[in-house]
Amino acid sequence: MISELIINVQPEEVSIAITEDKQLVEFQKEEQSASFSVGNIYLGRVKKIMPGLNACFVDVGSEKDAFLHYLDLGPQFYSLQKYLKQIMSDRKKGFPMSKASIMPEKGKEGNISDALQTGQEILVQVTKEPISTKGPRLTGEISFAGRFLILIPFEDKVSVSSKIKSPEERTRLKQLLQSIKPKNFGVIVRTVAEGKRVAELDSELRQLIDSWENLITKARTCIKPPTLVHEESDRTVALLRDLFNPSYESIHVNNVDVWKDIKKYVAQIAPERAEIVKLYKGELPIFDHFAITKQIKSSFGRIVSFKGGAYLVIEHTEAMHVVDVNSGNRARNNATTQEENALAVNLAAADELARQLRLRDMGGIIVVDFIDMDKSENRQKLYERMTENMEHDRAKHNILPLSKFGLMQITRQRVRPVTDMPVEEKCPTCFGKGKVQSSILFTDTLESKINTLVNSTGVRRFTLRIHPYVAAYVNKGFISLYRRWQMKYGLGIRVIPDQSLAFLEYHFYDASGKEIDMKEESEVK
Repeated sequence: MISELIINVQPEEVSIAITEDKQLVEFQKEEQSASFSVGNIYLGRVKKIMPGLNACFVDVGSEKDAFLHYLDLGPQFYSLQKYLKQIMSDRKKGFPMSKASIMPEKGKEGNISDALQTGQEILVQVTKEPISTKGPRLTGEISFAGRFLILIPFEDKVSVSSKIKSPEERTRLKQLLQSIKPKNFGVIVRTVAEGKRVAELDSELRQLIDSWENLITKARTCIKPPTLVHEESDRTVALLRDLFNPSYESIHVNNVDVWKDIKKYVAQIAPERAEIVKLYKGELPIFDHFAITKQIKSSFGRIVSFKGGAYLVIEHTEAMHVVDVNSGNRARNNATTQEENALAVNLAAADELARQLRLRDMGGIIVVDFIDMDKSENRQKLYERMTENMEHDRAKHNILPLSKFGLMQITRQRVRPVTDMPVEEKCPTCFGKGKVQSSILFTDTLESKINTLVNSTGVRRFTLRIHPYVAAYVNKGFISLYRRWQMKYGLGIRVIPDQSLAFLEYHFYDASGKEIDMKEESEVK
């Protein structure tokens, strides 16, 4: 299986698409101004104790106060709090980590009121983004994730990923990390560290320790909490850290600055693979070039079609996600019974559903209503197929066999809100009024806008993005309409087809890529 990463950087937003064998499997989109807070560490202040929930709300500077449960404080919570008091008591000198004393581990049984008080300063890390009306979810167990290692202050032990099966390799890694890690630090060895040399592991360990020391410096000099004391890596780099593997054929980026950052990061973790990071310079939008736009349009929405006319109906509610499997007009030619046809549809639906869960990042409870099957062996086949498909999912999940009502229940880790992409296009000419301008006059409208740009505002070099069908019409003929525009208004005009636009939608951009607002008053109401 060949994986590719395509990154579309726009002035207002960044979109990241991951494909496996050219099929879109993961998609993330966020505004440039939006912050991705999972992994961030804050010096916060306890806002309110909730004994009934055995939890508290912590002010970390977000719109909604963050939630911290007693069980999420972590076993080394008292050691961390004692050290925090020591460094805050003497803000000039600091306090070496090697001299810190490790307190007895916090028990699982206890009350939040015994551990924290209102107004107390506390180091916390975000584990879940704000979702709907809820604020961020926090943990008191601080950790720093790298490509090969995870550093945990005050843990003082080395753990090796259970996915590393070789006893000799597990022993080698454990002894190696025990010999190089400083006192009062614990380390978790990740699966990708298997077979790595001591120099690579030592280099990353030092980087993680530097992150901890920088955090302590910021906390010590903090005047008034809440304060961000450690920021997680850029979204793109963080994604690469968790996903990068030798099967990546290429990473395509359409922005020079982001391309340099990613290339630098890949060169650090896998120098021999640095050449796979490529700068996209084509005229077409990068998602159009790699057929991502079409897949987005067909994969998001309430109804998702798959093999042979069958389809999924996906509904989102506050409590859960509900998926209904429908056979549509699908019927296998070699299926002799209704049972065989139901099994074939259900197996294909399981394949598509596993992709949809990753693609939309659906979390929480998912209930799936498959087509009823009478034979227990067929129900078991469906369960095994779904389990196999979900093995590629990085999010923690749990799948239950089909119930007697034919329902499959799935729980999947929810870290951020479900990705919701609007696939319906708003009419660009009537804006919901129901009456549109004659389509044949559309090119006259475009020429009027071009004339205004060139002769009234003095803009000589610009790009016009229009729907591919309209672009084909503008470019047809020996002396096309596009060529006539260039002869009349200058060679600085460029026309680019863009699949993401509606049929009669258009956008003008200047030479630097900034959009030029050419909408009339009636078009913006």
